[in-house]
Amino acid sequence: MQSQDIKPREPQDEHIVENAELNIWEALIPVFALVAMLFYNVFFAFGDDALSGSNQFILIMGAAVAAVVGIYNKVSFNQMMEEVAENIKSTAGAILILLMVGALAGTWLISGIIPTMIYYGLQVLNPTIFLASCVIICAIISVATGSSWTTSATVGIALIGIADALGISLGMTAGAVLSGAYFGDKISPLSDTTNLAPAMAGTDLFTHIRYMLYTTVPTISVTLLIFIIIGLNIDTAGTADTSEILAAVESAITVSPWLFVVPLLVIVLIVKKTPPLIALLIGTLLGGIAALIFQPDIVASIGGGTSLDFTSGYKGVMNAITVDTAIPTENAALKDLFSAGGMSGMLGTIWLILCAMVFGGVMDAIGALSAISKALLKLFHTTFGLFASTVASCLALNVTASDQYLAIVVPGKMYAKAFKEKGLAPENLSRTLEDSGTVTSVLVPWNTCGAYQSGVLGVSVADYFVYAFFNWMSPFTTLLFAAFRIKIRQLTVPKKG
Repeated sequence: MQSQDIKPREPQDEHIVENAELNIWEALIPVFALVAMLFYNVFFAFGDDALSGSNQFILIMGAAVAAVVGIYNKVSFNQMMEEVAENIKSTAGAILILLMVGALAGTWLISGIIPTMIYYGLQVLNPTIFLASCVIICAIISVATGSSWTTSATVGIALIGIADALGISLGMTAGAVLSGAYFGDKISPLSDTTNLAPAMAGTDLFTHIRYMLYTTVPTISVTLLIFIIIGLNIDTAGTADTSEILAAVESAITVSPWLFVVPLLVIVLIVKKTPPLIALLIGTLLGGIAALIFQPDIVASIGGGTSLDFTSGYKGVMNAITVDTAIPTENAALKDLFSAGGMSGMLGTIWLILCAMVFGGVMDAIGALSAISKALLKLFHTTFGLFASTVASCLALNVTASDQYLAIVVPGKMYAKAFKEKGLAPENLSRTLEDSGTVTSVLVPWNTCGAYQSGVLGVSVADYFVYAFFNWMSPFTTLLFAAFRIKIRQLTVPKKG
């Protein structure tokens, strides 16, 4: 997920609110109400346009239902607002990163960085190997950076552009990008969630990573196999004429391999543990400088001038950073690829995150998150039941709390004692938290991860959900291992004397 600077406070220090007055059925009322309202809003009213604003208001309505339940159970309105404020405060870093991703996409477009990636990518990645290559490329970048968010914002955007030019489904491509990105994020020692899960469960980082490989490697292997099969059978009848597109790219911008220096520098910065916000800002500024050097006519045109001077250069770069911009082209297949929304293009996603945090904050304040987790724990008494309860809690919190940190922290705190009482080593819990909490957050449209990834890649969650094979298969893999007691490590009892 996003790296260490996203949360101003440590996730493991998150306070879990409990409310003895609230029973499980009352805790579920806001969840049922939210799901029902979202279902109607998406499937009967607005369809694909639901994220334009109506879903955001539905989240506010869900929070209102939760608030009514809370007031009935003696929770003050001020207490709810305080928790909402804390939730929104916790997303400050994510919102700034989203804005900076929009800015970076703008300068990387007008500088020719993204078009150049598309230009060379079209010559290397043919439809047969493209999807599998997306998984591998994104996995490598994500392991190196520890951030699925950074992977999507850099190579992910370029791969989506290449897919569009090749005529490959953007939903499939986004699914491949996210499968690889979350595989890398999940096992990278640089990832914050990879550090958070063992901290919650009571094990160490590298024991956790080694133990995760038992479920993660089979899942990513099956994912790769599926994408290879899809690639071998993909319908390329309507694929765009690559030679025509290559010529159109060359006529629209100055193509140069030197432009790859900018994204490589950004990746190096992140590998060196530079905070992503700073790395993205540097990448944005370098993109602006590259635009002035390699694409002076385009910058001047966007800045309202006929030739490049200080004013037109300044306005051109600033417009690319902040508002909708486009590189002129006569090729229909490139029109969407040669446009970017800048920082303003991210405002819809930010709006969704803020509304989701309102719902999650009220749910936490009234004690609903704690009540749901405890109820799930009581439902199961077997070892498999304990694993199933943990998975269900992580999934439920990704939906209700809209934040993958809480989907790790709350079950981690709630189930640590239960795993110990069952004689199970803590790495069983930490692995389950990652398999079901970290990777599924991107499958929920109003979760911070789902909102971010769909906003950055320009592909709705509904379009990529089915193809994010690694993400939705991971919880099933961990349950399969639990059911057949495969690599379920027991606590070792120290010998006496």
